Amino acid sequence: MTPRRVIALLILALTSCGAAPQPESEVRDWPDRPNILWLCVEDMSPWLACYGDPTVPTPHLDRLAAQSVRYSNAFASSPVCAPARSSLITGMFATRIGTMHMRTGNPSKAAIARDPEAYADIPSYEGVPPAFVRCFPEHLRAAGYYCTNNAKTDYQFKAPATTWDKSGGKAHWRSRPDGAPFFAVFNHGGTHESRAFPKAKRAPRVVDPNVLAIPPLYPDTLAVRDALARTYDNIARMDGWVGKKLAELEEAGLADSTVVFFYSDHGVGLPRGKRSPYDLGTRVPLLVRYPDGRRAGETEDRVVSFVDFGPTVLSLASLEPDARLDGVAFAGRHERAGRGLAFAHADRFDSEYDRARSVSDGRYRYVRNYRTDLPHLIRNAYRERLAMTADLYALAKVAQRAPSHWQCASTERPAEELYDSRSDPWEASNRIDDPSLREVAARLRAELDRWIEATGDLGLVLPEKRMVAERLWHGGVQPKTAAVALRRANGAVELSSDTAGASIGYRAKGAKSWAVYRQPIELQADVTTLEVVAHRIGYAPSRATLSVRDEE
Repeated sequence: MTPRRVIALLILALTSCGAAPQPESEVRDWPDRPNILWLCVEDMSPWLACYGDPTVPTPHLDRLAAQSVRYSNAFASSPVCAPARSSLITGMFATRIGTMHMRTGNPSKAAIARDPEAYADIPSYEGVPPAFVRCFPEHLRAAGYYCTNNAKTDYQFKAPATTWDKSGGKAHWRSRPDGAPFFAVFNHGGTHESRAFPKAKRAPRVVDPNVLAIPPLYPDTLAVRDALARTYDNIARMDGWVGKKLAELEEAGLADSTVVFFYSDHGVGLPRGKRSPYDLGTRVPLLVRYPDGRRAGETEDRVVSFVDFGPTVLSLASLEPDARLDGVAFAGRHERAGRGLAFAHADRFDSEYDRARSVSDGRYRYVRNYRTDLPHLIRNAYRERLAMTADLYALAKVAQRAPSHWQCASTERPAEELYDSRSDPWEASNRIDDPSLREVAARLRAELDRWIEATGDLGLVLPEKRMVAERLWHGGVQPKTAAVALRRANGAVELSSDTAGASIGYRAKGAKSWAVYRQPIELQADVTTLEVVAHRIGYAPSRATLSVRDEE
């Protein structure tokens, strides 16, 4: 089965009305503090058997899908990892908090190798969400959850020390205190774009590149076939990783008390997928398995976005998400109706600027291009390590080519694009001028306008240095979080910071992780000092060691 059929099957039912709050009986029966496990893979569209594509065997994911709710309209908010992950961890759109450019503080070595001056006018900075925003695991930790991340962060800002109990290559839920529920994230990089580079070590060969059906977007060349085959081989190997993570739960007797999410951080890492705000770059697989087997094997057509993931985890843990977040919970005690729309953006990718916005209701996708002078495939040095990229660039000079190659061959873009993803799953036929879709175009155009206005879209504030200086770090200099002040009263210790939105952490000397401060704390008699940290996201943190045994 071809990837085209995957997408066609994926969107059988494409209009979503959003979920209503759960029936009272279901809310009453919901467990208060289930464990929650995220299995995140990189750079992968829903090219899986459970979504209709049996090109490679994925038995572990087949089994998980049979036990899960399969979301057919799940979307990344950005077609590239760091901006998308900033939305996952905050529940906010990257264009609202200044994290839409890839990346904000880590120049691309490939771009600099091609042009040493590539970043001459690009500042290094961190995104700054509104003061009420926290990295959502902090809320879980304050409620008694043990939270681990293994191992990617890439949030476009330095995560406060209060975000995770442990983050790194050895982080695991096994280290939790006895009886503590956990939220654990595991990231798999084996499906990343770079694993399809010619110099990358190959996964065991599962698919024959000579028999693969080529997506109509691409020319049929050896390099295209090789990249597709490597992509599928990496998916097959990834399935084994999923099997191992699920086996760990089962062997520990935790499968019946753990909610499992499986998803990817954005669409496939091939050109016109990654870095492009279309279905191929933003539609992702999402499987959610509940410990009591509820809704096992069902397909859910509700449109969900990455901004909804954090609120949903809080809701599953019986914590009410802040109503000011951009996302809403799509499961758990605090499930709410969704918008039925998924917004995406394309801004700077490494050193190259794009500027496009899109919105999908699951069936129809509207795209607005602010840079009509650019090709659809901007010249990105990192992507050019894929051998197939040169073949796509060459299409612009080919007189006789398939009509479906027009985007990969373009030297400029239309101001607007509209696609019917049901009849045209590769979104290759622009129907913006189709009279029969005039009302659809008008509706989605208006929705995009409302979203841009509501979020204050910082990607439209240029140059980037101006955006940083005027909207994030006033004057362009990173502000510093006010230091922690300590007050002793009635035998307890109170901590505070004058910076609105500061997360405050504390620990006794020798402790490895920071506790989240939310209320006055009572310390053991042998504790004489506390290490403290205050950190508002996007600001520099303040750390100190304070005495807790001075005379009152």
